[in-house]
Amino acid sequence: MRGIGPNRRRTEHGLTLVELIVTVTILAILASAAIPIARFKVKRENERELRRDLWEMRDAIDHYKDAADKGAFQVKVDTQGYPPDLETLVNGVDVQGKKLKFLRRIPVDPMTGRAEWGLRSMQDDPDSDSYGGQSVFDVYSKSTGTALDGTKYSQW
Repeated sequence: MRGIGPNRRRTEHGLTLVELIVTVTILAILASAAIPIARFKVKRENERELRRDLWEMRDAIDHYKDAADKGAFQVKVDTQGYPPDLETLVNGVDVQGKKLKFLRRIPVDPMTGRAEWGLRSMQDDPDSDSYGGQSVFDVYSKSTGTALDGTKYSQW
């Protein structure tokens, strides 16, 4: 009978328990280092998207104001030429029988996950978080979070 005797070597292949523990430990260390980097990258991408969305909405507000100042359409006296709300930028205004739209859609705030933005009118204080409702002069994020650079998202 052939078998494993005292003079025969085992021909089994595989990892020993020590090798397996070392491999799992190394993988755990690498994974624990990668997780914060991935979170940092996701947060940086969300911040980049927030900046882009704020710029896009502020640009649309400025274009609306420029068109109103040039007399392209009628505006209420107390609005100073700013749009009454963000929906007006999306729905557009009538200019000589044509719809003039300034924004394709109201973007979703990447920090809150909702298409709700803080609004300021010309009559509001610059640091106010309450909206007077007369017109939209500026937009900001309603997120209470802090950015990677240490500033609050609501102050962007």
